[in-house]
Amino acid sequence: MNSPRFLRVLCVSALSLTASCIKPTPLQVLGDVPQFTLTSETGQPFDSHQLDGHIWVADFIYTTCDGPCPMMSAAMRRIQDQTAVEHPDVRFVSFTVDPARDTPPVLAEYAKRYKRNPNRWFFLTGDQASLHEVSLNGFKLQSVDGSMTHSTRFTLVDRQRRIRGYYITGEDNFQSRLIHDIRQLAREKS
Repeated sequence: MNSPRFLRVLCVSALSLTASCIKPTPLQVLGDVPQFTLTSETGQPFDSHQLDGHIWVADFIYTTCDGPCPMMSAAMRRIQDQTAVEHPDVRFVSFTVDPARDTPPVLAEYAKRYKRNPNRWFFLTGDQASLHEVSLNGFKLQSVDGSMTHSTRFTLVDRQRRIRGYYITGEDNFQSRLIHDIRQLAREKS
């Protein structure tokens, strides 16, 4: 007769074997981010080709926001920090929706406040029409029209500039889901 301990060990072993044989469902391709050229917080041109070959996370914020933007930037910082060792090649991009006020020096100050890694996290501005094009037509999010309304979603982009996930920042587990999906993309063949 089998002991209860033996049966538990057998069941755990079977579950472990089954779990290791199940392949995760690939993340869907939800769209493509078109090529863009904007201006970074350093005042230098930033071409989206600098992100090619990297997994990256994007959001849309503005520096004078007293609503969701500080929480979004704090969350981006945590994700930057949590991926630093395991995935140092992941990049982060925060686009402003207030280009009239968010000049490169203003974005540079804001970036310091959130202790961003300058090699991994970029803050971008440009003319309103270019930012509108990137947000609405590229990321399929809200327009950049001077109203300061913007999406509070994070977007996960793969190495080929394809959108692979949207994450609502108000959901309790969005950061853990996003990090899980970053790990899954990192395992994908390029």
